Amino acid sequence: MIEKQTSLGQHFERPYHTKKVLTFDEASEYTGIRKSYLYKLTHRGDIPFYKPRGKMIYFDREELEQWLLQGKVKSSDEITLIANEQLLSTGK
Repeated sequence: MIEKQTSLGQHFERPYHTKKVLTFDEASEYTGIRKSYLYKLTHRGDIPFYKPRGKMIYFDREELEQWLLQGKVKSSDEITLIANEQLLSTGK
């Protein structure tokens, strides 16, 4: 039991949780995206990345987080609230 707690604690101490710039491998582990799919996303230009000197691929951690959080799907409560606000503003 102690070993599991130790390994779990080590998981939260990964250096990429505090780094601004992540390597390709760190970005894959940080986002949970398989390396092959992450490479496809960079190749298609679907994800923001940096490639200084034309070889190594790097990611800005904050840009990755923003990219991951795009395309939010609203909850039923949020949709109901928006609908009610629109009904009130139109006077119906």
